[in-house]
Amino acid sequence: MDLKQLRYFLTIAQLGGFTRAAHQLHVAQPAVSMGVRKLEDQLGLQLFQRTERQVRLTDEGVRLQRHAQRILQAVDDAALEMAELKGLSQGEVRVGIPSMLGSYFFPPILMAFRHRYPELKLTVIEGGTWQLQQMLERGELDLGVIVAEFVPAELQARTFLQAQMLVTVGQEHPFTQLDAVSPAQFFREELVMFKEGYFHRKIVDRLASQCGLEPDIGFETNLIPLIKSIVQQGFGISTLLEMVIQPEDPLVTRPFTEPVWLDLSIAWRKDGYLSTANRAFRDFVLEQAG
Repeated sequence: MDLKQLRYFLTIAQLGGFTRAAHQLHVAQPAVSMGVRKLEDQLGLQLFQRTERQVRLTDEGVRLQRHAQRILQAVDDAALEMAELKGLSQGEVRVGIPSMLGSYFFPPILMAFRHRYPELKLTVIEGGTWQLQQMLERGELDLGVIVAEFVPAELQARTFLQAQMLVTVGQEHPFTQLDAVSPAQFFREELVMFKEGYFHRKIVDRLASQCGLEPDIGFETNLIPLIKSIVQQGFGISTLLEMVIQPEDPLVTRPFTEPVWLDLSIAWRKDGYLSTANRAFRDFVLEQAG
């Protein structure tokens, strides 16, 4: 199998179309179509179901996709490692960070890292826990920040911070009179939550499941200022990391009766090559958080 054909195949599978794949690969669409056709002829199998509106993998294509991901990732890792041995690496860090941490914990760390290593290129992707995990496994990210309990077997991780989730309410809310809030009390309220796929939502869903309760979610948004505004105006309550609440925020926080602590970890592919630049960033985060 030709590596170029495998890359065409995998890009089409990920993007769901020949035109989008050709655009991302900076290759003419006929060349992409021909490459995939040659791959199918060589294998004697149909890899895609083609319709006017969409392209889907056949069962055979799904099986090949898993192999193609591993093969191409191994090739990319080998090229990067060899480049570093020859001193040719430009030095790039691609890290995924969830919204709450990206807005309130990581900015000074990112700036300090750039100050120490000005020659390294730093790309930061914001996303939910599930999205970042998938991007890590596909090799689209080198490092990702994930809650320790959600780290899958395919990834390796090191914890750098323990943070507490706090019930967050407006200043006029009755919870301000309490020292702590029980899950039963919390889930009787209308909630303002992140969308599914973010660790914030996963923690709340897990807590509700443990208590046998159903969350009453009135608002879904990944915009932290909007969450704060809705809660401040009394249209719902939420739960946020302690670091998110600033002194000037007209909000009140209380712990759960059984405190909810999160172990935040920086993760990378267990079977992948972690470049010198990425090892430097990982170690810098652990150093700063420690």
